[in-house]
Amino acid sequence: MTFLPIVDRELRVAARKRNTFWLRVVAALIALLIGGGFLVLSLLPFGGMGPFGGRGQLGGPLFAVLTWLGLGTALSAGLFFTSDCVSEEKREGTLGFLFLTDLRGYDVVLGKLLATSLRCVFGLVAIFPVLAVTQLMGGVEVTQFWKTLLALVNALFVSLAGGLFVSAISRDSQKALGGTLLLLALLVFGGPIADAARAAIEKHTFRPGFSLASPAYVFLTASRGRDPSFWSGLVANQVVGWALLGLACALVPRTWQQRRTKTAGWQKDWAYVWRYGGAKRRLALRRKLLSRSPVQWLACRERWQSVMIWVVTFLVAGVVVAMVITSLKWEASFLFSVIWAYMGWAFTLMFYLATASQASRFFVEARRSGLIELLLAAPLGGKEIVQGQWRALRRLFAAPVVVFLCVLLTATVLSQQESWRAMATSVGSGPNLALTVLGAVGGTIATAANLITLCWFGMWMGMTSKSANLATLKTLVFVQVIPWFAINFASGIVISLVVMPTLMKVAGATASPAAITGRMAWFPFLIAGVAVVLALAKDLFLFFMARRKLYANFRDLSVRAIVPVQFTVPRPARRPPAIPPVIPARS
Repeated sequence: MTFLPIVDRELRVAARKRNTFWLRVVAALIALLIGGGFLVLSLLPFGGMGPFGGRGQLGGPLFAVLTWLGLGTALSAGLFFTSDCVSEEKREGTLGFLFLTDLRGYDVVLGKLLATSLRCVFGLVAIFPVLAVTQLMGGVEVTQFWKTLLALVNALFVSLAGGLFVSAISRDSQKALGGTLLLLALLVFGGPIADAARAAIEKHTFRPGFSLASPAYVFLTASRGRDPSFWSGLVANQVVGWALLGLACALVPRTWQQRRTKTAGWQKDWAYVWRYGGAKRRLALRRKLLSRSPVQWLACRERWQSVMIWVVTFLVAGVVVAMVITSLKWEASFLFSVIWAYMGWAFTLMFYLATASQASRFFVEARRSGLIELLLAAPLGGKEIVQGQWRALRRLFAAPVVVFLCVLLTATVLSQQESWRAMATSVGSGPNLALTVLGAVGGTIATAANLITLCWFGMWMGMTSKSANLATLKTLVFVQVIPWFAINFASGIVISLVVMPTLMKVAGATASPAAITGRMAWFPFLIAGVAVVLALAKDLFLFFMARRKLYANFRDLSVRAIVPVQFTVPRPARRPPAIPPVIPARS
């Protein structure tokens, strides 16, 4: 028997996939675009000014941008590539056939691990040449370069191992995605938060203990020169990753089938009530929604999604209130603005992920279960089916999203006011409250537009993707990741080339250095305003495109989803070439 036969098969299949090739191309193009932008900045007359440093030190900022993007990609690999790889086999009933042979759990787990990590490793290798060029640009040491690469590979391994562990104990794709997100958040942020709390309670400096198990902490220590905690953290991360992988190998042969558990009747009823609600709730929901739209009723039957999104909303509100109280108690209001800059981004990303997952999940599961055939056989058109799913999404997410946007707006205004108050102390002037509120309102409107676009684009990806996780990944990449990178980077470059030289020339000719600094303080507001306008234009374009595709081609997409039929026109039979007649030779 071949050693690790699943590994051999999965690697061959993954290497032949088209997206494996295109992922390398896209990763290399992104790295080249970012590197080209930094090179353009280095050629400007004011290239030695600003946050990018001098012309001989551009390698450091470029290396930081690329490696931070690589860290985010590595940590998200477990969410979209391994969190549903084993649970999908369980739902389809194909995993049990493997264990009818003499295969073991490690054969399946290692096969899935190597097959899913192939695309991620290829993407990391694709940006390697641009990362190496940063050493020639200056600002990056050789030890920092290789340690950071080790930290990125380590983060990728821990993320994939965590996703495999959650997939081994899960059966539902959305629950596996949420469980993997919770596990990765605990691994990344749990250790540093625990060590910081211990340092605050015991009133001493930060000492890494639990932080050594965090892939993000290992990544941060890679740039500190000869920090001994890097190697101990790397070993601790490997122990955690291999432990999760070993648990997945041990659990897969024991969790692939649904077994009857000897549980009491009240336990079964409690689980059913937690998922669908009580009898009165189910009856009222059926009477209220079934007459309006059967699709809306089907999509709103499970209530745990709404409960979980409300829990996250109250968590965000509680965190904001706790941060405000703590900053007022310690008289460190500026600390609130610094922390919220990261916390607000993390909570918004969590809402984006939940919205994209829920929007695409219904159509993916309807195609697999055959429900899409029943809906098409009923007197319902494609527009009615799509409208039913949109109404269900509004019913599930409208109220918590409104509360979240209000909390987001309030926290953004408070954090920006504290930031500008600190700047006004050093500069002497700063934007007023009205302009700060206007900027926060613009950002909140852009967030709401992003959520609506994620719903419609997610429904479209649910009709064209094979799995819910793949549809979620496509939705986030096309709606958020690529446009965010293009808008922020392009607007920053264009404004730097067009606006900054003019502002510097006018300010330098007629104003003092303090006035120059005060005028340049408006530069972030200008970038944010342009970014909001471009983001709204992007959302309008993607929203109308996804809605038009769903309304016009719903039945066509449904037929392709059920049976990928390829209509071919038979070619006419070729006539045999004419044989020239034989002319007898004359005597």
